[in-house]
Amino acid sequence: MRGTFLLIAGLLAPVAALAAPTAAPPAGAKPAAKTAPTASPPAGAPAVAACAPPEPPPAAARPAKPALPEKPACLDAKGGCPGWEAYSYNDAIKAYNLQAQAFRPIAEAYLQKLNAYVKASADYAQCEVKAMQN
Repeated sequence: MRGTFLLIAGLLAPVAALAAPTAAPPAGAKPAAKTAPTASPPAGAPAVAACAPPEPPPAAARPAKPALPEKPACLDAKGGCPGWEAYSYNDAIKAYNLQAQAFRPIAEAYLQKLNAYVKASADYAQCEVKAMQN
């Protein structure tokens, strides 16, 4: 992100130099030939095509990671858990693993949308910089 800001700042530096007033011509110099006035765009209208800001993926589309099953207290006890509780916990862990496997492609798809948004944001910033330079 910092590199993008430095890049934008570097591109804006020449624009600041262009905005500086020019020196008056020497007294004995011939005035430059006048050209026909050009129509400037109306106030508030962009000089180049408008840059479309990117749309972030909706926060509601963010997938929720499955919750780990609660570990029974008897698991850490010296005597261990009764058979039925150990089997129940083992079944809950197996169900969690299946949910985690289903979660992964959904999370990767959301991550791709986020990366596309980041790329579109950088493209938008470049478009705005170019628009300011024109």
